[in-house]
Amino acid sequence: MKRIINRRNFLKYALMFGLSLTPGVSKATGESELPPKDRKNPGIIDVHHHILPKVYTETLSKIGITRANGARFPHWDPQKSIKLMDRNGIRTALTSISSPGVYFGDTGFAIELSRRCNEFSADLISQYPERFGGFAVLPLPDTQAAAAEIAYALDVLKLDGVVLLSNVEGKYPGDPQFDEVYAELDRRKAVVYVHPTEPHDNRFPEMNLPPSFFEFPFDTTRAVATLIGRDIPGRFPNIRFIIAHAGGTAPYLAWKMSLTARISSMDGSRAVSCLKQFYYDTAL
Repeated sequence: MKRIINRRNFLKYALMFGLSLTPGVSKATGESELPPKDRKNPGIIDVHHHILPKVYTETLSKIGITRANGARFPHWDPQKSIKLMDRNGIRTALTSISSPGVYFGDTGFAIELSRRCNEFSADLISQYPERFGGFAVLPLPDTQAAAAEIAYALDVLKLDGVVLLSNVEGKYPGDPQFDEVYAELDRRKAVVYVHPTEPHDNRFPEMNLPPSFFEFPFDTTRAVATLIGRDIPGRFPNIRFIIAHAGGTAPYLAWKMSLTARISSMDGSRAVSCLKQFYYDTAL
């Protein structure tokens, strides 16, 4: 438990002081190639590190889902992650379940799959306490179930934060429905990792390319816009948001956001301040 708490604290201070938080994609059976950790070189924290445990892929296959974002689910195991991490100088990876998430129209299914995935993440951390942390997946859009899973995942399992998809059934992170969830996260001073998924009902033009190639950055932008539009960072100031894929196109639109007071009730300077409050990974 001590190691897990230390890892969580290290993530907290890394966010506070701007230490290395970078994208990436010790040991139970093999030695790590990384040198010993020291204060001057604590190593890279990879916050963009997706996992596909069998409990996830096999459960989805039972309801006919074997692909996501234009591709079949690849094989994943911890040793593959560790080898990749060692090659790239990554000390610790914060794992997450990515798109398509856990909700497919059945709340009970989402609750059970969230719990099983989060317990898998906790077990992974117990096996490799120096190499892995984890963001909990939540059974949204059911906010009461999500609040209960936050309590279990963060207070009992001691995971490092939560992952939110850019939308769930077309509801974006700034939706008023999710205020209850943010209240629970704010109370715990939680880290929230926002990762894109496809727009609801495949509302994008026909392209001979996987939607993740183009739509992921834009759905990230929509998610950021809704967070800013309802001033979620200001209303829940204890939450630390990490936005995937360099924030989509949101950083490029900062100047436009500064002009919002001319055409809406939003303070343009506040919109830019929200952008500055976010942390961004650099995976594209």
